[in-house]
Amino acid sequence: MLFNSFEFLIILPLVFLGYWFVFQKNLKFQNAFILLASYVFYGWWDWRFLALIVASSAVDYWCGLKLSTVDSPQSTANSGSSRINYSKAGFQNPDSTTVQPLTVVSGPLTKKKLYLTLSLVFNLGLLGFFKYFNFFIESATDFINLLGFQAHPSTLNLILPVGISFYTFQTMSYTIDVYRGKMEATKDPVAFFSYVAFFPQLVAGPIERASHLLPQFLKKREFEYQQGSDGMKLILWGLFKKVVVADNCALMVNPIFENYQTASGLELAMGAILFSFQIYGDFSGYSDIAIGTAKLFGFDLMTNFRTPYFSRDIAEFWRRWHISLSTWFRDYVYIPLGGSQVSRAKAIRNILIVFLVSGFWHGANWTFIAWGAIHAALFVPLFIFEKNRTYLNEGRHLIPSVGEVFQMFLTFSLVTLAWVFFRAASIGDAIGYLNGIISHSFSEGFRLSLYSLSLAAVGMMLAFEWIFRGKQILAFQFPTLRYVGYAGVVMTILFFGAFFNPQDFIYFQF
Repeated sequence: MLFNSFEFLIILPLVFLGYWFVFQKNLKFQNAFILLASYVFYGWWDWRFLALIVASSAVDYWCGLKLSTVDSPQSTANSGSSRINYSKAGFQNPDSTTVQPLTVVSGPLTKKKLYLTLSLVFNLGLLGFFKYFNFFIESATDFINLLGFQAHPSTLNLILPVGISFYTFQTMSYTIDVYRGKMEATKDPVAFFSYVAFFPQLVAGPIERASHLLPQFLKKREFEYQQGSDGMKLILWGLFKKVVVADNCALMVNPIFENYQTASGLELAMGAILFSFQIYGDFSGYSDIAIGTAKLFGFDLMTNFRTPYFSRDIAEFWRRWHISLSTWFRDYVYIPLGGSQVSRAKAIRNILIVFLVSGFWHGANWTFIAWGAIHAALFVPLFIFEKNRTYLNEGRHLIPSVGEVFQMFLTFSLVTLAWVFFRAASIGDAIGYLNGIISHSFSEGFRLSLYSLSLAAVGMMLAFEWIFRGKQILAFQFPTLRYVGYAGVVMTILFFGAFFNPQDFIYFQF
């Protein structure tokens, strides 16, 4: 079920009314109702997917209970250890606290490690089978054929369950944090299953930590007008970014990438630029709608984007882009590998691993690995010369300096180059696309008027985000300006939203 669908427009108010007016007095019934709504929302795509999310939830709920009842030398070993300072790597920290590494006690396999291993193997096994099985078979076949042997692969026609990468990482964070002693295991199965399947952020994030979201299911919630108002503003802005910016850009981007061999150089350049804004409007729009919808039900989700295209270098970009994923890899991959508290060579190795795994997380294609490798190549020099934490504030000047404009332009250009690999069907197509920008006729057949709506929508989005950067909502200060501003956004959505050619959210495929 899409956020920008007619079905969601009907179901959301019904769930809201039942949640607050029928089940508000009983927390367990309220959680059970939100769980039922979440399963209906998820099963709307394919009811068979429900078996996977229920199984993943059940395994991790059971492993969490077992982890809480087993003593291990782990807790003693960690109690006196110093915490790793990962700030040198320049990764965003959501709660401004240090995080302990996933220390593994040497010696025989303890029961505590056994239950954690069971959780990780089960979840990563499901993810690997459904998302990467065919990729590994096909890659192995290509390698064997490259050696001169004939291989005939036998692959499965697997349907990728919607959002499996998101809820798998979300539920794994629970067992890892219980193992670390960062949180206690919950004995409330309804609350835990609701945490895993919470429909606003189920299929495309933000990837919430159990330590942040799960406790919100365990305490009584009261409707607050301001929280609901903020939620509606976020939903409104998210819809604008999705149906006005992203979907209109998609109408231009898709035919350019599908026919890049015959497009002019200027069309190819425009296609790459518009895809940068398409994927941002699409993904950050989803996150805004998810966070806003959660607020309607009394929940606070973490911020997932902070105006990333105003970044002045790649390190700052990654502190602002898909924050829930980058911080997940920081806490559960980068730090356990030693973070930056190791030799310079090993620290660089750790950074490379994080970026490559992040790329592979996005999909079973070498293009995503190449995308991660490009960002790693751009990030590592900043780390080596200790420039990766130069820009930790968002800047408060209304008019940026010439130097800042150049830095933002350069960073955006590098990010856009990498997006070509992300969007292309293959490495060869990505290289051919970039080569076409340089080698094809630069203006033949190009008509700027075709792109006017997309460019106007992008310009409006960037103007609002620059004015309100550092804030999560459209924070108009004066009442008259506020109503005019909201009315203008609503009218823009109604008149210029691509409702007759709706596009799936890009990150649903991940």
